[in-house]
Amino acid sequence: MVSEKTSPVAVVMGSDSDKAVMQNCIDMLKGFGIEPTVRIISAHRTPAMAAEFAETAAERGLKVIIAAAGMAAHLAGALAAKTTLPVIGVPLISGSGLEGIDALLSTVQMPGGVPVATVAVGKPGAKNAAVLAVQILALSDEGLAKKLAEFKKAQQKKVVEKDSALQGN
Repeated sequence: MVSEKTSPVAVVMGSDSDKAVMQNCIDMLKGFGIEPTVRIISAHRTPAMAAEFAETAAERGLKVIIAAAGMAAHLAGALAAKTTLPVIGVPLISGSGLEGIDALLSTVQMPGGVPVATVAVGKPGAKNAAVLAVQILALSDEGLAKKLAEFKKAQQKKVVEKDSALQGN
């Protein structure tokens, strides 16, 4: 197994081609002061590695796993099947011509008892996965809860400023 630094969040991608989109997630987590564990693990090409990663995640200090994949997009479900930690799935656009709908359905349509919290396809989903992970962690971390509240206020301020500019104020 690859050694990893202790982090409460892991960002796992099915392929290195997913990193361009998932960098949005990584950057968002870093903005909240979380240096995520980042891995490339394939549900289909390295299934034993995926199982071992998920089975040992909690004992390594992980609290949330973010899993991104396109096409069949089985990574999030494969990890969720092997851990009790929350798993957030980020469906990605592949070259299938389906604009990520295939990955979205694969990620969201999990059997009862094996949940995967699923966010939007692509870059918006990558950012939302990071925010959702922070929201989960903020339940037991006052510092993160404060950063999250500040983030929400900053988002609100940006919209109000844009509206004001549009109104000519």
